[in-house]
Amino acid sequence: MVTLDTINLLLAIDQGQLLDDIILTLIGSPQVVLLLEQFPVLKKELMKRAPLMKPRLEQALCRGKVPPALASEFYLFQQNQLRAHQDFLAHLPDTLTRLAALSSPFYPEAQRLHQAASRETDRPDNAFQTLFLQRWRISLTLQATTVQHQLLEREREFLLDELQQQLAMSGALAPLLAENQHAAGRLWDMAAGQVQQGDYRLLVHYGEFLHRQPELLQLAEQLGRSREARFVAAPHSLELEVEKRVREPAVQPEEISGIHQSDDLLRLLPGELSVLGIDELEYEFYRRLLEKRLLTYRLHGDAWRTRRILQPASRQQHEQQPRGPMIVCVDTSGSMGGFNEECAKGFCLALMRIALADDRRCFISLFSTGQVDYELTADGSLEQAIRFLGQRFRGGTDLAACLTALTEKLAEPAWQDADAVVISDFIAQRLPETVQRRIREQQRNRQQRFYAVALSSMGKPGIMKIFDHIWRFDTGLKQQLMRRWRRKR
Repeated sequence: MVTLDTINLLLAIDQGQLLDDIILTLIGSPQVVLLLEQFPVLKKELMKRAPLMKPRLEQALCRGKVPPALASEFYLFQQNQLRAHQDFLAHLPDTLTRLAALSSPFYPEAQRLHQAASRETDRPDNAFQTLFLQRWRISLTLQATTVQHQLLEREREFLLDELQQQLAMSGALAPLLAENQHAAGRLWDMAAGQVQQGDYRLLVHYGEFLHRQPELLQLAEQLGRSREARFVAAPHSLELEVEKRVREPAVQPEEISGIHQSDDLLRLLPGELSVLGIDELEYEFYRRLLEKRLLTYRLHGDAWRTRRILQPASRQQHEQQPRGPMIVCVDTSGSMGGFNEECAKGFCLALMRIALADDRRCFISLFSTGQVDYELTADGSLEQAIRFLGQRFRGGTDLAACLTALTEKLAEPAWQDADAVVISDFIAQRLPETVQRRIREQQRNRQQRFYAVALSSMGKPGIMKIFDHIWRFDTGLKQQLMRRWRRKR
């Protein structure tokens, strides 16, 4: 079956200028110009990617179907091109009949040429055949160009819709995710997926949440931008054990024995809690909280004991390291729901922003009793980021399985320079010795870094001791109120 490419080749039609005109018309359309005025940071990216539209338009022409009438007429033209003069004249009546049957736009002109040549002489010369074929070629070229215009116009409409959506989405997210021009370019590539216009509202929501929690944003900046967070033992250093005294409750308090003044929000009297809802008395509540003068229940059994423990220690030195990819493991167990879930997702969004600005890969692994993986900074990955933010945190905690999968991924060549971050409340079972040993081996032999972001003060220290550094962001009610009070000062 004849294709448009074949017709273009044999008729010597140059489609390059046609494609350039379509691209210029697309970029200059009022819808695109209006969006570029709203988001000027994307204008440079659009002009950079405009030449990349040409291969897509060329593919659309290759896929385009030639109308059967045009294909039949083209075959007829080729047959007449190959005929000798006498043979051409002998088949001319049949050629005209077939042109009329195909409703060819060239038929009226062909009939006039034939009649004019017949009036001048009984036997038209070679010049008649040359003129006839030249006019026929022009007609075929015009028909083929019209078909190409129709195909390209349909493709232009598709491109315009995609471009409008991509510009609107990238422009809305640029203040949230694009720190520099490079990040704006990466964001443009990420927005190339099949994302509906309203889906990115989740990204905007968590961006606004981050602005309401500047301490969380600062914590992400410290972790994502740290170049000295890897610790390396000094040569010939001695492993030491340091004795430490720990004070812990001997008896768990259970019985109420009265009322006293403290800052224990979990045992706050209802009358004190009602003061927090009155705007005029809110600052008074915070002042009494800082002074530990809130009325709370006193519990019986407040006995303490001192215990001595030994902790390993070694001399260490800081080492500057290049910024590699980031693998972020997020605990999605039931205890991480609510405000913890908001903080975990907002924190990941902040790390994604840093990865875009620094040209780093950002890989997210959600774990509870199973695991789901997303890569947030690949081309067309905005859809994955939205799907991740739409996940709900529920289920149990299988931290051991998560860390096992993490060590296996860090052993892959593409991720050997990655920073591993685990976001959790670390309320989980004790880690198997095999998992701890494997992490220590990777820390020692591969010099890979394992970080923890603890969202609870109740996390088990025995679990967190395997990490090179621990960033704490307590999401308890007391700390939430304290941060809120400090922001209002």
